[in-house]
Amino acid sequence: MGISLPVCEFDPLERSRGLSNSEISNRISSVKKRLGDKLLILGHHYQRDAIIEHTDLIGDSYLLSKMAAESSSEFIVFCGVHFMAESADILTNKKQKVILPNLRAGCSMADMANLEDVTNCWNSILEKLDVLDPIHRIDPSLPAPENENYLIPITYMNSSASLKAFVGLHGGLVCTSSNAEGVLKWAFERAGKHGKILFFPDQHLGRNTGLTMGLKPEQMSIWTPNQERNETHWEEIKNSKLILWHGYCSVHRRFSTSQISEFREKYPKGLVVVHPECKTEVVNAADSSGSTEFIRNFVKNSDEGAVIGVGTEINMVQRLNDEYPNKDIICLDPSICPCSTMYMIHPIYLLDVLERIESNEIPNQIIVPEDDKKAASIALNRMLDITY
Repeated sequence: MGISLPVCEFDPLERSRGLSNSEISNRISSVKKRLGDKLLILGHHYQRDAIIEHTDLIGDSYLLSKMAAESSSEFIVFCGVHFMAESADILTNKKQKVILPNLRAGCSMADMANLEDVTNCWNSILEKLDVLDPIHRIDPSLPAPENENYLIPITYMNSSASLKAFVGLHGGLVCTSSNAEGVLKWAFERAGKHGKILFFPDQHLGRNTGLTMGLKPEQMSIWTPNQERNETHWEEIKNSKLILWHGYCSVHRRFSTSQISEFREKYPKGLVVVHPECKTEVVNAADSSGSTEFIRNFVKNSDEGAVIGVGTEINMVQRLNDEYPNKDIICLDPSICPCSTMYMIHPIYLLDVLERIESNEIPNQIIVPEDDKKAASIALNRMLDITY
């Protein structure tokens, strides 16, 4: 069951038919100038250049939300996807209003795990296996007492606010692609000797991090929602330490070892860096792997004249190639398309919300319910306490 995103009142793309790209860009710049410090436009690395040129800050999802919270701007326009805008609303204050230019801009990975399915999974594991719910502990942030074993939930940043809230209520925390190892270490200490971790929604980040920490493949199992489980499946889950949700990034799953082999054949001295949302065999075949910020720094710190094959979203790869003209930055998948949900943030949508803000409207505001915001903040703060 996927997440149902709200539909915009009307489609601003209808307005763009009589406007050239330069006219749209000029109007965005003009409105932005008139709104001044009241406005902050955030742009994720995966956005198209026509959006990035108007953003005040560029980064990954958590970094941008953190920057928004540190700003004094009243209107936070997040050029990203739905879960990112939710995260920004969780972290910003009540006077700030978070706006998503296109309410249909979701995330396929985030949609692969919803509160109903995760709750059903959670209850099934607690009923079937000898593990406890940390919600009953006085202080779930403390390591597990001896002879007590718990099920600890971890949600990737790429998830809905309701799942972040679930994790906060049940003694777990949020992770990013840059701090997943530290978060897993924390969780294992709270799970106890025979406890388990439920990691969602991205199986590949969870698996790659588990292997880095020394877990064996048989110590990790897959949970596929809405699937009947026989005794063999339950035995696999019982023997595992890390239960991985059957989710993935539709962009990063496209990268393959054959692409890396082709790159190395063409560029024997070339380097390969990929995102940890890629499959394990791809991560193992690369020279290095890490978050979007890690990949940016990898390119930045490489030698002049370096040829680097990158396994991540094409807009970011092309922007890196433009940013470092003395290096050759190549996307490993020559036919890869931009992230389709990020691509829903067309410049006309940005223009539309800016002009409506100027007309004293608050269009497409993302509002996380207060109960979810409070519980999700607990999960985020647990992450911050151990990694920042």
